[in-house]
Amino acid sequence: MSDQHGQQYAFETLAIHAGQEADPQTGAVVPPIYQVSTYKQDGVGGLRGGYEYSRSANPTRTALEENLAALEGGRRGLAFASGLAAEDCLLRTVLKPGDHILIPNDAYGGTFRLFSKVLQRWGVEWSVANMHEPESVRAGIRTTTKVVWVETPSNPLLGIADISALAQISRDAGALLVVDNTFASPYLQQPLALGADVVVHSTTKYMGGHSDVVGGALVSADAALGEELAYHQNAMGGVAGPFDSWLVLRGIKTLGVRMDRHCENATRVAELLTGHPKVVQVLYPGLPEHPGHEVAAKQMKAFGGMVSFRVAGGEQAAVDVCDRAQLFTLGESLGGVESLIEHPGRMTHASAAGSALEVPADLVRLSVGIESVDDLLADLTRALG
Repeated sequence: MSDQHGQQYAFETLAIHAGQEADPQTGAVVPPIYQVSTYKQDGVGGLRGGYEYSRSANPTRTALEENLAALEGGRRGLAFASGLAAEDCLLRTVLKPGDHILIPNDAYGGTFRLFSKVLQRWGVEWSVANMHEPESVRAGIRTTTKVVWVETPSNPLLGIADISALAQISRDAGALLVVDNTFASPYLQQPLALGADVVVHSTTKYMGGHSDVVGGALVSADAALGEELAYHQNAMGGVAGPFDSWLVLRGIKTLGVRMDRHCENATRVAELLTGHPKVVQVLYPGLPEHPGHEVAAKQMKAFGGMVSFRVAGGEQAAVDVCDRAQLFTLGESLGGVESLIEHPGRMTHASAAGSALEVPADLVRLSVGIESVDDLLADLTRALG
């Protein structure tokens, strides 16, 4: 979406308008929910707008996919039924048995499960590298490496990877750099502009923003790869439904203003935790002492709404903090307007137990919402005791 001079609109404008022209028939300013499975053809093969069956394409999903591509600055956006459905489609599109993928040592547990329990049985090899040290990534590359997979900030340890540096390493090796941008959102970080090949999202999180939809997305920098992904999206069928697409579109309209508040609140929370005697470590890239702070400041607009911390007293003390919190709701997921608290070792990252990706047992993860920050600080103070 550009003006007549070719000057691209600002992010907040694209979030509201890209892919969402007024309905030509009624003038509706919000894309309709095309809750339909099939479409009348004008003679055999005479498709209206290319629509024949809603697994292949649906106008509401098309609006979301165009919006996603615009926000990430990509050539093709694709919307899926979940983040893991998006990941599965990508990996089975670009990998084959015998190929190797280099994964983070602090990846999301569901992503790790997909690599270690599903793709491995299909003959894809994987190994772990510290994505926050480019030389570790370079050393982990094999002749069969086809994908370097990065989360930044990572889940749940809030590690920061230098996207530009890893993009160069991946290009030198002939591998694709895939960046999971879920924690940052495209409002805070633009991986494709930094050299990544594909961006992955769980749109369940900040993009949807209201804990009322499950979805996923891929955005490709290359049009040809985008076409391959679209072919496999249709062939595999894990697409986003029209109502889910509409909910994500609705959430995206306020992404910028929500992220501003998430970041402001998270900064205050991190500052409180840093000075608390029962907290032994705070993991937040906005803190100057965070090892990835300078890289995050270079490639992110702000530092995000996720904060993790380690509690004095070990695992049971961390679980007790989660149980005592009241305003912070004990639950999995993240990125909604309400604040959440969880124990990753027993919840979202239980699948990584006993592996190189196992998270510390004394770790607590916060998704800091947009409530009054004073109320959030008071709740954490009570929970810590």
